[in-house]
Amino acid sequence: MAKRPNCCCRQSLRWAGGVAGGLAAAAAAYVLLLRPWLLRWGATRDEAARGMPGDTLVRRARLQSTHAVTIHAPAARVWAWLVQIGQGRGGFYSYDWLENLAGLEIHSATRIVPELQQLEAGDTVPVHQGQGLTVIAAEPPRLLALQANIDAFSGRLAPLDAPLAGAQFNTSWVFTLRDLGAGCTRLAARFRADYLPRPANALMARLLLEPAVFVMERRMLLGLKTRAERAPRGSAAA
Repeated sequence: MAKRPNCCCRQSLRWAGGVAGGLAAAAAAYVLLLRPWLLRWGATRDEAARGMPGDTLVRRARLQSTHAVTIHAPAARVWAWLVQIGQGRGGFYSYDWLENLAGLEIHSATRIVPELQQLEAGDTVPVHQGQGLTVIAAEPPRLLALQANIDAFSGRLAPLDAPLAGAQFNTSWVFTLRDLGAGCTRLAARFRADYLPRPANALMARLLLEPAVFVMERRMLLGLKTRAERAPRGSAAA
């Protein structure tokens, strides 16, 4: 005759069941409530659903986020801040201290810098040690499209047309500026990424890349908004 579990065993089973239930509830809350907000912070449902210029750069995106902000400044002024992004340029207007913990040496500008107002297709927006995002399109003051094929473990860049391998992520980062009239601009940022459908890559995308893009890009958009909405002052180096 089988023995009944003793008291300690029953308590352990109840504790394990409670933990499992709590984790399941937390996962469900993240998937149903937090993740949709994280992927489209500031954007309307229509903005998140509609196609944007640059979507074809990553044709099969396994990850896509759309973030947006309304800026009470003309598009030309917003563009002047946006076009100078990059390491060794105007920074990214995000959490410099956090980026610098990774050794990126980012210093966000507090002025519009005349020498940094030109970007053309084929240029590089540096992120670290001269490596960075390739400019696919720069159409002032309405569109900036960037792309990179990066290895998530080594940080090395591969040619944009190279087939995905290992932990490579083919990414696009596109900014659109829409004139709302009355001196206001709608700035939207869309990030798309494709990768080989491997469990490790999927976990990295969901647990690391999605939250990181949200945290840094949200702060960047707010940083652009704050700078562009300030009363114009004389241009100078950061």
